[in-house]
Amino acid sequence: MIKLHGIALSNYFNKVKFVLLEYGIAFEEVINKLPLDEALLAHSPAGKVPFIETENGFLCESEVIVEYLNARYPECGIFAADPWQAAKERELIAFVETHLELEARELYGEAFFGGKVSDEVKATAEKRLRRYLASFKRIAKFAPYVAGERFGIADAAVYANLPLVAMATQRIYGADFVAEAGIDWKSYGKLIGERPSAQRVNADRKAYIEANS
Repeated sequence: MIKLHGIALSNYFNKVKFVLLEYGIAFEEVINKLPLDEALLAHSPAGKVPFIETENGFLCESEVIVEYLNARYPECGIFAADPWQAAKERELIAFVETHLELEARELYGEAFFGGKVSDEVKATAEKRLRRYLASFKRIAKFAPYVAGERFGIADAAVYANLPLVAMATQRIYGADFVAEAGIDWKSYGKLIGERPSAQRVNADRKAYIEANS
């Protein structure tokens, strides 16, 4: 059985967990303390979560893990069967994770953890986030799902990451950049949040926060 390592506070851990739950893939959850100790760094060299343990060994990076699950369990249909639609799903994931969440992550220290971010970093992040949110809006359909009529892997990625972008910008700049870009992320989040898999992920995250606050 696959073992999913990480913490319920991690958006990327929750993305993979959402996928495992949504597609009925059996797994065991292993909660780790951060920073990872030396023994675990052998399995996740950058010290990041999530990573998974399989009968073949360990694998890190959330999107690599998802690709592995897609290849190992083709019957689940994690990506669309049509090659073009599957590529469009990957395109959406790249936008939300590389251009949006990774940029917004520069703000998390101050937005969520009581740290301080320099004015230079804030100015650069604002410019890039506004640019790429406009770009993301051009390719995201939200009809009603992010890639169109079918719920899919892109929804797991967007649901795990886009609210963090919105909340971080609200706390740092006093403005929700996602909403200002014309993306109704709250209605979308409510739609995805009705899924049992999302409800489980959310409940476990809240329980983790309460237990560690």
